[in-house]
Amino acid sequence: MAWLPQRHLRDSRRTSHGGLVAVTHDVPPQLDELVSTAHRIRQAIESVIEGKGDAVRLTLTVLLAEGHLLIEDVPGVGKTMLAKALARSIDCPVRRVQFTPDLLPSDITGVSAYNQQTREFEFKPGPVFANIVVGDEINRASPKTQSALLECMEEHQVTVDGRTYQLDAPFMVIATQNPIEMEGTYPLPEAQRDRFTARVAMGYPEPTAELEMLDVHGGTSPLDKLQPVATTAEVRALIEAVRGVYVSQAVKKYAIDIVVATRHSPDLRLGASPRCTLQLVRAARAHAALGGRDYVIPDDLQDLAIPVLAHRLLPSVEAQGQRRLPEQVVTDLIRRVPVPETR
Repeated sequence: MAWLPQRHLRDSRRTSHGGLVAVTHDVPPQLDELVSTAHRIRQAIESVIEGKGDAVRLTLTVLLAEGHLLIEDVPGVGKTMLAKALARSIDCPVRRVQFTPDLLPSDITGVSAYNQQTREFEFKPGPVFANIVVGDEINRASPKTQSALLECMEEHQVTVDGRTYQLDAPFMVIATQNPIEMEGTYPLPEAQRDRFTARVAMGYPEPTAELEMLDVHGGTSPLDKLQPVATTAEVRALIEAVRGVYVSQAVKKYAIDIVVATRHSPDLRLGASPRCTLQLVRAARAHAALGGRDYVIPDDLQDLAIPVLAHRLLPSVEAQGQRRLPEQVVTDLIRRVPVPETR
């Protein structure tokens, strides 16, 4: 296969017709450990969130891709619960910020306060100095406050009063917003939406899952009983293992072709950025690792195309008139962009 690393191609065998049979290989030990640890985290989250396996998997994918997640849906479907469940599943510093119109940038990044005893200014770190930052209803804060997250999310650092402070790894922002209620909200700037690796919509649960939710959540919240199943050091090791997942030139070019197609689509007035290409490949590495593979295949990019691309795109006036959503445009582009051929 054009997207397989050479070590896998050497292990393959040709049939009498010249084709390649299925490739067998040993999963690297660090990748096997990654799958095991990720499975524990996923089980812990799913003990709280009923019937949302795809959303949980995408959340883990974004975490291992060193990205940020935007959870967008109507009230009451478990947006904040998903963010809290991930945060409590990992033994690391977690801070939650309730975004409101009167929230100031210093309420997020921190502030320099004067110490009368030492007669010097001391920096008081804000809630952004944590491994996982949960921003609830992020679109309720003013654009000035929202912009305080731009440097944090992209460069993993905070600059206050001319001094730069590094944020500890892993660092992940999980933000929620309600796309229906627009009163008293500020739309997220495109620059900030572009910094979110992926967007996920929870959706309403299936009737069976909702019935189970009534049985489980009827008395007490299972979130109160959730215990950490992984340490910060383990998550750092998982992220390091994901960085080593192989991506062939053919798959990289396929990712670029998908992103470039959004820039030339007549249905879009704003296509995806180069940052999107980078985050798509990073997410594909994590997606492959969670599947037990140490190499990326085109299917990984296709599975992640909508959650990674759609929230960054702006439809044209004609597409809006036809009520064509960015998700539909991405689906059509995936069908048209040629997939790397086998050899």
